Amino acid sequence: MLKILAAASEIFPLVKTGGLADVVGALPVALRPHGVAVKTLVPGYPAILAALENRSTVHKFADMFGGAATLLAGEAKGLELLVLDAPHLYGRPGNPYLGLDGKDWPDNAQRFAAFARAAAEICRGLVPAFIPDILHAHDWQAALAPAYLKFGPACAVKSVVTIHNLAFQGRFPAAMFKSLGLPAAAYAIDGVEYYGGVGYLKAGLQYADAITTVSPSYAREICTKENGMGLDGLLRVRQNVLSGIVNGIDITVWNPAADSHIASTYDVKRLARRAVNKRAVERRFGFEVSHDLTYCIVSRLTEQKGMDLVAQTIDTLVDSGARLALLGSGDAKMEASFIAAAKRHPGRVGAVIGYDEALSHLLQAGSDAILIPSRFEPCGLTQLYGLRYGCIPVVSRVGGLADTVIDANDAGMAAGVATGVQFAPTDEPSYVNALARTAALFHDQRRWREMQRCGMRADVSWQQSAAQYAALFRNLTGAEEAPQELSRGTGR
Repeated sequence: MLKILAAASEIFPLVKTGGLADVVGALPVALRPHGVAVKTLVPGYPAILAALENRSTVHKFADMFGGAATLLAGEAKGLELLVLDAPHLYGRPGNPYLGLDGKDWPDNAQRFAAFARAAAEICRGLVPAFIPDILHAHDWQAALAPAYLKFGPACAVKSVVTIHNLAFQGRFPAAMFKSLGLPAAAYAIDGVEYYGGVGYLKAGLQYADAITTVSPSYAREICTKENGMGLDGLLRVRQNVLSGIVNGIDITVWNPAADSHIASTYDVKRLARRAVNKRAVERRFGFEVSHDLTYCIVSRLTEQKGMDLVAQTIDTLVDSGARLALLGSGDAKMEASFIAAAKRHPGRVGAVIGYDEALSHLLQAGSDAILIPSRFEPCGLTQLYGLRYGCIPVVSRVGGLADTVIDANDAGMAAGVATGVQFAPTDEPSYVNALARTAALFHDQRRWREMQRCGMRADVSWQQSAAQYAALFRNLTGAEEAPQELSRGTGR
């Protein structure tokens, strides 16, 4: 049994701000049938400490970036956890990264340097009962750990850094370097130095034994100047250790046949029951009962997600006879724009600003299509939820969206494999054309039902992706393939 230490700043269902948490929460369970055991190191936020069961103290740090800290072991929601309990760093309300004022915590550099250092020390044997074979660091918050492994006592543990979104890099002033406890040699262009400062994600990409990101297309895109966010040169140099493994979803949580969040359960053979959920969406958003094409959005309201395109063309969408139900938050101007659109088009546009897990399920179950016009998208999960729920994804042809949605062009429809509508480039004319194509498909209900059924039959679980992660881990360690009875899984 391979032993993996995953290190991540959030984990579903305990702490979640986005898709990172979903992946970190689902992957350990998905890897078990492949002979891989995962313990996940997480910061000791109040919500995690409150949920931790069967806890024990495995180490005490006298000084961890400005205060004492305790490493706890325990379980929560079926997950094996190691928790860095450092009240001076994590014992505060609100978002893991932002204060109540919506701004980054001013000590984020220290908070996640401490987290990364703890991960590296665990790999060096800090917890004798658990010495991992692989360190799997997720995103910039954990990405300094491979640097701590590089500049310290010899350690046989291999490291993997997974990029969930290259736009978030953990960049801090050069003055921070002195407090990291790394040797002066680490502050170099081929080290942690990054444009005159310290780059946490850059450090991880420099020193990790393997780099993954969350879709094959995104792995190619980030090696280009256009999409490399300043790291494309390094990623091209390390392209031989870079791979893309598309995310899956937890098909027990996202299951329309047994979802307690929706008004009526259904499956691919009982699609007519989706209508009950459409009525529930209409009630929730103040729409009249109608068969009109109803789009939903469940998203951060940012330019990356293409929400400015939606806001600019919302009158066109309504004029076409369609409706829009939106759930999301983000840029204040975009929030205001959607609120104004809802007032301008009562009964046709509705906006709920914020996040509501139950409502996100209902929107997938009761809307006809989901809009995801992202300018870049490492993987995306909402389109996978849409496929699972028969909510047709309308997506830009980028990253994981391109890898997971099959366009309803003539060839796709003739072959019976189409699952959604793709468009490119991500601009207003292409997006408006995609809306027109979607409306035409919707008005042919026979073809629409075919697309829904094809999407609902698609394998969006973690099985295939977990097998790829397991193969990567075994390749790094030279371990033999898991016995056959362990390598079987269910779902994707």
